[in-house]
Amino acid sequence: MALSISWPAVVVAIVAGMAVAWIWYSDWGLLGGVWRKLTGVTKEDSVRAGKGPFVVLVASIVVTALALAAANSLASGFFGTDSFWVAVAVGFAAWLGFSLSTLAQHNGFEQKPGRLTVINSAYQLVLFVGMAVPIGLLR
Repeated sequence: MALSISWPAVVVAIVAGMAVAWIWYSDWGLLGGVWRKLTGVTKEDSVRAGKGPFVVLVASIVVTALALAAANSLASGFFGTDSFWVAVAVGFAAWLGFSLSTLAQHNGFEQKPGRLTVINSAYQLVLFVGMAVPIGLLR
């Protein structure tokens, strides 16, 4: 079974991931204001942090796109199909098995608000499945 990655799909997945992050967490976005209140991160804090968090975001989204593309290739080879739904299932499984479980553990032990865990884990679900969609469509 050969690993086959569609590089155009990875690029589109990266763009989709950045769009989801922007829509979800920006100050004008869906939950940016609520996220700020729950985390205590002010706009001034964000300005002081500079480009560092953005660099981490971009790097992590690139790694996520590559990992989803590789996992989709392996799953497609295993199941013997290039179905779009395999890619969606890979995105969901990655979210459930890695992201949700890890975030719930960390936030629980760090005693962060449950609402923050819901906001961040829902973001991760939309991110992983949203990035899996172009990977499934453009393979």
